[in-house]
Amino acid sequence: MKLLVTGGGGFLGQALCRGLVERGHEVRSFNRGHYPALDVIGVRQLQGDLADRAAVLAAAHGCEAIFHNAAKAGAWGSYDSYHRANVVGTDNVIAACRAHGIARLVYTSSPSVTHRATHPVANGTAENVPYGEHVKAPYAATKTIAERAVLAANGGDLATIALRPRLIWGPGDQQLLPRLVERARAGRLRIVGSGDNLIDTTYIDNAAQAHFDAFEHLRFGAACAGRAYFISNGEPRRARDIINALLHAAGAPAVTGHVPFRLAYAIGAGCEAAWTLLPLRGEPPLTRFLAEQLATTHWYDMTPAMRDFGYTPRVTIDEGLARLAASWTR
Repeated sequence: MKLLVTGGGGFLGQALCRGLVERGHEVRSFNRGHYPALDVIGVRQLQGDLADRAAVLAAAHGCEAIFHNAAKAGAWGSYDSYHRANVVGTDNVIAACRAHGIARLVYTSSPSVTHRATHPVANGTAENVPYGEHVKAPYAATKTIAERAVLAANGGDLATIALRPRLIWGPGDQQLLPRLVERARAGRLRIVGSGDNLIDTTYIDNAAQAHFDAFEHLRFGAACAGRAYFISNGEPRRARDIINALLHAAGAPAVTGHVPFRLAYAIGAGCEAAWTLLPLRGEPPLTRFLAEQLATTHWYDMTPAMRDFGYTPRVTIDEGLARLAASWTR
């Protein structure tokens, strides 16, 4: 089949492109930049902005399904910049599906759409965990709007699904782990709260596999059509344990220091104020949203995904850590 992957140059995007090519599909990727790694595997790259409807329509022409993975992520930035990428961009992808008669849309969402301060999520499913309220982070707020739009678009000749992978990690990560390692080596990393809170994470191959499984089962009227699903390894661990396991795999020192949640929250508020009022570059080291995420229990029930489209994590956390250690060269 001819498939479009938005954001194919990113961490998950490249895993999606590789897996789809290996499955015999003709894959094109819509990116803001150009990625030599996609050239190597034969993915046709089209450059453009998700907020440009004409560019998205052109990229989707002739495709039979879309994996909409592209998004503006991160913990900081103007609401408008997130809205353009995540809301306007998703609306344009849905419009492209309608315009070209594309029958399947697999959307990469985020568990952060259910963020509610420090309210714990234990064994959660999309059915029993509501959308978040009063979300402080523009990423989570705009991903919520986008996910709702994707699910509402299910119907007629278009079948849609939203997947919410939790904290993706593994070989090839250029964002999460490198930042953790840099801060750990500089002695600037602390555990927020006790670190005893259970959290789910997702090895990269499992995150991609969930998308492939959903795609294979997705069609209008299928059990998974028009629904959202949490995705993870299904192996919740204490926050401090998984953070230190990742650092160990990368040859970085363990983090032993702690910051009480209330202090971390106050620091996050102060950082937000400073980055708003002063011409400071990059992202603040901590935000209120991030402090809440780091200190709160978040783990999920994989039964709905297993039941509706056969998702089963194939790589355990321990096996993934071994693979990460073998691949880490920094």
